[in-house]
Amino acid sequence: MVQAASLQDICQASYVQSRLPTSPFISGITIDESSVSASVTLNYTTDFYWYPDTTIDYCNVTLAYSHDGIAGDKVHVSYWLPAPSAFENRYLSTGGGGFAINSGTDYIPNGIINGAVSGITDGGFGNFDTEFDAAFLLANGTINWEATYMFGYQAHHELAVLGKELARSLYNVSSDERIYSYYQGCSEGGREGWSQVQRFADQFDGAVIGAPAFRYGQQQVNHLTSNVIQQTLGYFPPTCELEKIMNLTIEACDGMDGRVDGVVSRSDLCLLNFDVNSTIGTAYSCDANTAVDFGSISHGAQNGTVTAEGAAVAASIWAGLYDSEGDLVYISYQPGTIFYDGETEYDEATGTWLPVVSSLGGPWITKFLQLRDTEVLSLDELSNYTVDTLKEFMIEGMNRYADSLQTTYPDLSPFQAAGGKVLHLHGEQDFSIPTGSSVHYYESVRSVMYGNLGYNESVAALDDFYRLFLVPGAAHCSANDFQPNSGWPETTLPTMIEWVESGIAPATLTGSGNIDQICRWPLRPLWSNNGTSFDCVYDQESLDTWDYDFNAYKLPLY
Repeated sequence: MVQAASLQDICQASYVQSRLPTSPFISGITIDESSVSASVTLNYTTDFYWYPDTTIDYCNVTLAYSHDGIAGDKVHVSYWLPAPSAFENRYLSTGGGGFAINSGTDYIPNGIINGAVSGITDGGFGNFDTEFDAAFLLANGTINWEATYMFGYQAHHELAVLGKELARSLYNVSSDERIYSYYQGCSEGGREGWSQVQRFADQFDGAVIGAPAFRYGQQQVNHLTSNVIQQTLGYFPPTCELEKIMNLTIEACDGMDGRVDGVVSRSDLCLLNFDVNSTIGTAYSCDANTAVDFGSISHGAQNGTVTAEGAAVAASIWAGLYDSEGDLVYISYQPGTIFYDGETEYDEATGTWLPVVSSLGGPWITKFLQLRDTEVLSLDELSNYTVDTLKEFMIEGMNRYADSLQTTYPDLSPFQAAGGKVLHLHGEQDFSIPTGSSVHYYESVRSVMYGNLGYNESVAALDDFYRLFLVPGAAHCSANDFQPNSGWPETTLPTMIEWVESGIAPATLTGSGNIDQICRWPLRPLWSNNGTSFDCVYDQESLDTWDYDFNAYKLPLY
């Protein structure tokens, strides 16, 4: 068949049906031909942190498939297709966030921008707006393991295999021509990307992975760490007090990289040199009936001064979660980050401040560990939790979901042997997933794969296919409202394409805002000559602050 000449030609359900891969292209899967739909969208304006704003035309193809032998099973996938003249023999899978397996229309336009067919999946949870937590329990006490493994890794594997095959067929790419395959996602989408890299070595030529929510057993419980620290110390700071501590930290640590620009580029130096007790006694004030900038709840007017108790809470949150024996259980956010998990709420009846239970940590405990079909973790339940309770929850989740959601397998040798590349990035001021989480995984991969080499030699070996970048001042998968000059790198996918298809590996990433160069780990940014000369430097004392000994566990925590 002659390749369709225009977007309108290719965007016909009948044409797509005629080009569907012949079953069983994946063993045990049957495509429902009658489910195929196709529709053209013209002059669609994109607006997202991960690529420059632009206007695109695309065809949206949706279809459903089922797994043989599973009653009532149906998985929906959606692929955006570029015009045949714009297709550059590329495929892109995109991931989700939170408990969602896709991010809707956020990442998928980047495929069209870069000449790729790009896809999302609903994981078989019902529709594209249904999240995993809604499908997780069959009943109280009964896990839907099929949905769990789909969320864990299988749905994205099927999305990519089907998407690549569909791209080849729709655009009549001959068998001797290559379809380059890519992945892009952040947060839960970052974990999904690693789930593919770790399990399916030759599936993607390149993966752009941001702030991955791997180490699920620890990550979701960790959202309750700030609550339990406040509870242990017997003080729930007003949100305005926490915001003041954050702003004073940013002000004090801004210039530690050699340039004053409103960005904390060296949170490690901040950790080494900033004394949070210097904030004690500083006045704060927030207007009535408006939410504090990082909070979700409106309060009355807040006026006061930063207390010693508030400073102690901030210092303890930065230090991370330690058990009652003083052993490190898990890490926290870098200084200068918003205290999002530490948000509190004023109780008019009692005149006291109370914790706000995390919308991720709470449901993780009730639904995924206690297997109760409820999203609500009550304050009475939280009041019984200690640091040791959180440790027990983390170990329970790590063990139960080790083969589905933990996603920390450190030996990437098969992926490297297949020629795959990874660009891994993480905002240094991430308020949801600790930046050190990514550093620790990188170092786990380095030590497992190249433990027989010296440090510099092992970094150089890893550089061949896996590079980590900490984005100065950036928040969770995006720019930072509190450090607006930080920006976010918008050209990571083109950078990956250049690495894969032209062999040009990025020494640095290009940022937006005022950040022109983002250093690759383990190098750190430093300005000299009054902020006029920039370099990426090796700083052992700083690097040591990112070295974590999770001695609360009997086995290695990768």
